[in-house]
Amino acid sequence: MEALLVLEDGATFRGQSFGALGEITGEVVFNTGMTGYQEIITDPSYRGQMVVMTYPHIGNTGINLEDPESAQPHLRALIVRDASIRESNWRARQTLTRYLNEHGILALTGVDTRALTRHIRQFGALRGTASTEDLDPGSLRQKALAAPTTSDEDLVAEVTCQEPYEWTDPVDEQWQLVPSPPASAPRPHVVAYDCGIKHNILRQLTASGCRVTVVPAEMPARETLALQPDGVFLSNGPGDPENVPYTIASVQGLMGKVPIFGICLGHQVLALAAGGEKYKLKFGHHGSNHPVKDLETDEIAITAQNHNFAVDIDSVSGEFELTHVNLYDHTVEGMAHRRLPIFSVQYHPEAAPGPHDASPLFAKFVRMMREA
Repeated sequence: MEALLVLEDGATFRGQSFGALGEITGEVVFNTGMTGYQEIITDPSYRGQMVVMTYPHIGNTGINLEDPESAQPHLRALIVRDASIRESNWRARQTLTRYLNEHGILALTGVDTRALTRHIRQFGALRGTASTEDLDPGSLRQKALAAPTTSDEDLVAEVTCQEPYEWTDPVDEQWQLVPSPPASAPRPHVVAYDCGIKHNILRQLTASGCRVTVVPAEMPARETLALQPDGVFLSNGPGDPENVPYTIASVQGLMGKVPIFGICLGHQVLALAAGGEKYKLKFGHHGSNHPVKDLETDEIAITAQNHNFAVDIDSVSGEFELTHVNLYDHTVEGMAHRRLPIFSVQYHPEAAPGPHDASPLFAKFVRMMREA
């Protein structure tokens, strides 16, 4: 069935539907990963967004039971150049088309994703409307202009857990690159704030020898401290960090009382909790090929990233020092507190999907907790 995507500036892209039918609005961003579409589809950080895959052939490995990063898809639409109608992989259990239909996710194929990506790079991430029902470009543009931006909604509230729970599953042995600590080693208790946490983060923490309790994003600091954690982890998540004042307040109550490790949205929340500022990137960082330099060791890691905002390091320079920079655009990729056992990175060290260059950061967090 014919489908249409119209951006808020009037740019129009035609294609065909291969997912659910209907109409949806959201911010349109592109992801440069060549593999891992299943992890991308189920990443809660994409809540509120439509994702354009720059790699043209999507769906050939189908959908399996092992790779989801959450219980369901979270993006609003998937846009590709060439959707595979058949799956071919020994782990596959169903086609991408069937999976998207079952979960009500709109998807477009046959779109000129190269032109669409170049448009976003030139004009920035824009709101858009995708539809199989209304094929009038003018009408769809007006709907896009009327839609909220990712800064207008508390998207974290839509993806966080409702009650605390224990996570016990480690990384599968065939994917575990770093040896697990011996069973007799002490198990530090980590309380992980779920702002849209990915399963592989929890697996990495568990495989690193941690006992993990996942808590809602609005958990007050006093209730977290009552759990007697050895450390607190601040997770990734969707949208603007200023829209989670409850998590920022909790972090302010935890700083100086327990070691803290934050990634992605958690990194931004940490900066805001310290009185810092953030700003929105033109088209964000979404993909598995971003080079990041460690300023202490001069080592370069290829990292997985998915974020639309960045930290202004000058706004927190009294409390934090810059530790990592992005070699594409020199934005802040990591920082460490000057006095307290607190550090954070903007990228995804759990890398699902993506390279495992940064996975030692979980062991660093464990060492920090033991030393503290």
